[in-house]
Amino acid sequence: MNKKPCHKSSIVALKRIEGQIRGIQKMIEEERYRVDILNQLRSVVRAIGSVQKKIYRGHLMSGVTETLTGNSEAEKQKKVDEILDLLGKHNGG
Repeated sequence: MNKKPCHKSSIVALKRIEGQIRGIQKMIEEERYRVDILNQLRSVVRAIGSVQKKIYRGHLMSGVTETLTGNSEAEKQKKVDEILDLLGKHNGG
């Protein structure tokens, strides 16, 4: 149950997001049209959300599933609390 998660598949997306951010910085430096900048920002937010969803899914499909099917009630409760805490933090709660 203590295996390390692998996030390598998210690196490509994060590098692309990094490039988008640099592009937005350049747009601001060049005083580009605000609507164009806002559209690029919206694109970055969606891309970050996609990476976040992928990492959530990996966490739920591995560590959480494994813990919830185990025998330790204390570990189950700890994992449920962890997920509720994450959901609260990431959904404005």
